[in-house]
Amino acid sequence: MDMILKKDCKMEAPDMLLEFRFQNYKSFLDEATLSMTAAPKQKGLDYSLFVKKHKGKEIKALCSSVIYGSNAAGKTTVIGAMDTFRSIVMRGNIRNVEDSNSPNLASTKLEFIPNNTLAESKPVRFAIDFLIDKYRIQYNLALDLGTFLDSQYKRRVVEEKLFINDYLTFERIDYPDMKAVTLNVNANRDVLSMFSDAAKKDSASAEMIAIDGMDREELFLTNGFKLIFSQKLSKLVTDWFANQLIVIYCTDPAYLEHRFSEPKQNSSYVSDTINEAVKLFGVNANPLDYQARGRDEKAKLVSLVKSGIGNVKTLPAEAYESFGTLRFINLFPFVMRALETGATLVVDEFDSSIHPVVLLNIINLFHNDEVNTKHAQLIFNTHDTDFLNANMVRRDEIKFVDRDAKTHYSTLFTLSDFGTSGENAVRKSEDFRTRYLEGLYGGIAEADFSPLFEKRVPSGGEV
Repeated sequence: MDMILKKDCKMEAPDMLLEFRFQNYKSFLDEATLSMTAAPKQKGLDYSLFVKKHKGKEIKALCSSVIYGSNAAGKTTVIGAMDTFRSIVMRGNIRNVEDSNSPNLASTKLEFIPNNTLAESKPVRFAIDFLIDKYRIQYNLALDLGTFLDSQYKRRVVEEKLFINDYLTFERIDYPDMKAVTLNVNANRDVLSMFSDAAKKDSASAEMIAIDGMDREELFLTNGFKLIFSQKLSKLVTDWFANQLIVIYCTDPAYLEHRFSEPKQNSSYVSDTINEAVKLFGVNANPLDYQARGRDEKAKLVSLVKSGIGNVKTLPAEAYESFGTLRFINLFPFVMRALETGATLVVDEFDSSIHPVVLLNIINLFHNDEVNTKHAQLIFNTHDTDFLNANMVRRDEIKFVDRDAKTHYSTLFTLSDFGTSGENAVRKSEDFRTRYLEGLYGGIAEADFSPLFEKRVPSGGEV
């Protein structure tokens, strides 16, 4: 399974995720950083790089990142943190919501977020750095959500900052001791044209109005800043979260199917494309389509099965197709959407029930400049060690999650963090897969179940 992914991707890229950071999210007590920028002194496999000049500086972003780790180490937690941050930004507040369709409970019931070992409240922090058009956006959020499972806690946004092109656009800080909130809004020349006339005319008065109407559970970005200062800038940021950050937290095909917007309207697009993709990958499946019986009923994925001579029966796809086929059929449209729009696609358990060759072909789409013309990015976690190959991915694209056996805290690190010299050096020429399975990089747990059975089966006795 040694497939070399080819492309030369040194060209201008409009939208790119550069970095995501989070802290005190479930098992990650300390700050964790998922970097999508090229590590220094990393050579080779330039097909994995998108290059953009921004404000006179060259920025190199990665096409993809793969996350490894043992079961329960925190791989899914990384993706869950991204999904939760996105969810909070989209609804604009830190109040709980009733959304039975989300498998990520922490995104709707925020009392599940704080680390469960803490006796006192500690801020939960999120930060993201991305490029969109001619703007570099950095948005930081710190939240006081109380302690683990404290649903009655009076939550508040502790700190909120927005930087555009490295200039502080706004800073909102909540001081609990003084029972006061401070606000600082700046309109530098890069974004001045997108500010409202009232804010440009009298910024001090606009700040006072914003502070007076501020709700401590609501984001300034999507509320006061949007209403008083700049609807265009707020929309620029939230549109990226809504359209350019696609997070697939759950592998359940039913959940993936629900993620479609108006699936009935998209039925011909989805069925034609997916049916062709299924044939190309050599899967022997029946034609599929989205159908709805009633006007208000949501469209469901169905299999069109031949019965007898010339007869076609419509059956629920989940009752007739394999789990792997269903998951591929529901996942592939998100791959298409990312490639067509230049979005960042983040997938939990990417390898679940899908053949490794299919996965390699999907990854190859993101590493092919003739296909990935909009510079989409792919981030996923997996147990499939075939991707630990120096001919397929760069060292800075390989991430590991490890969990301490004593503290149970998780950490996130990159293979390139080991460097290329010294006792723990990792060189391009070595066998990444073998060294990982030997436990030399961390992110893997030993599992010897024989002692459990040795205790239950007496020596020399019968079972």
